[in-house]
Amino acid sequence: MTTNTLRIVHCVRSPIGGIFRHIRDLAECQVDQGHEVGLICDSSTGSTYDNALLDELRPRLSLGIGRFPMKRQLSVADFKAAHALYNHVRNLEPDVLHGHGAKGGAYSRIIGSILRMKGQDVTRLYSPHGGSLHYDPNRIEGRVYHTLERLFSRMTDGLVFVSDYERAAFESKVCLPTASSRVVYNGLKPEEFSPVSVGPDAVDFLFIGMLRDLKGTDLFIEALNNIKLATGTAPTARIVGEGPDEDRYRRMVHTYGLEEKVTFQGAMPYRMALQLAKTVVVPSRAEAMPYIVLETIAAERPLIATRVGGIPEVFGKYADRLVEPGHLGGLTAAMLQALSNSQDMARTAKGLRSCLAETFSADLMSERITDLYKELRGHPVPSNDARTDKAVDDVASHTQSYFAKTRQIR
Repeated sequence: MTTNTLRIVHCVRSPIGGIFRHIRDLAECQVDQGHEVGLICDSSTGSTYDNALLDELRPRLSLGIGRFPMKRQLSVADFKAAHALYNHVRNLEPDVLHGHGAKGGAYSRIIGSILRMKGQDVTRLYSPHGGSLHYDPNRIEGRVYHTLERLFSRMTDGLVFVSDYERAAFESKVCLPTASSRVVYNGLKPEEFSPVSVGPDAVDFLFIGMLRDLKGTDLFIEALNNIKLATGTAPTARIVGEGPDEDRYRRMVHTYGLEEKVTFQGAMPYRMALQLAKTVVVPSRAEAMPYIVLETIAAERPLIATRVGGIPEVFGKYADRLVEPGHLGGLTAAMLQALSNSQDMARTAKGLRSCLAETFSADLMSERITDLYKELRGHPVPSNDARTDKAVDDVASHTQSYFAKTRQIR
């Protein structure tokens, strides 16, 4: 147990998907280290499955879980939400306010700044998790969000990026950070580094994630239809997850006559989902550091993914196998290749898994983020051990040349 106990409050708009997985793992590790932890999130988001995960976490958080209405887009309702959140956070008297995602980051830094003006010693941190960094800086919406990010950067004590790509995007689209910053990769638990087997009735392909165009669900369905047109037979597939565009995707499946081949499953535990298919497809148009990529590789399942966000950092020497984002022809070709050469896909899956465990560890993730909290608050922090240095250096050596070529983030 740490001798420097902190009162830590995490703030996020949407308690679903990879961003919530990150917060959940981080909060649990911090509780195990002896810290007092709380969570604030939206009250209107989340399926029965997501709410069950929140209920499972609730007893462990001594500072509780506060849920308030939070809109995804900017609106006048943000002022009412900010006031409610402020009253809640003020009473918790946190040492650290850690905002996740664009909305969570905005609320936490505004509230933290007001509390500091009123005499509370609050340290304000922000993790973008992609968020506003996904927007095109040449479009009006992107300009608005990136201008706000520049304003909020003046209220920030520390930044945590989940990939080198995310840090590069922040520098390119927002500004060079003036606050202390650190790249900390998402991590998995030891028990997740065990292979997942599939049964004889496994379908050909699995999409798992939020059902929205950013994640490429539409491209996945289009590619299935392309294969049907090219070969005369549609592959079988399952779509696991929930999201705002689900009805439109169901209509696409109907329009292409794929109802007998494609099944929508809803949200479910990812290791259970991985048992359902021979190959996982992550056709995202944008990402930060997606958990499903780490989870699939750790389970040694064949994976097709796009060259976005931090995915090349995970793939390392296998990065040339990634598909260009938004390129339907490339995605279709990769899926056809998976159907015809399952042995090659299996060999790649084994190679990817072999170097994942040390670098992408939940314990290491929590250790490095919590150490940043302590540094910012002037607490003594032990020097990084050899395991930490090696983990960070290994990924850096694989990705240095990649980012030398792609430093300009679009």
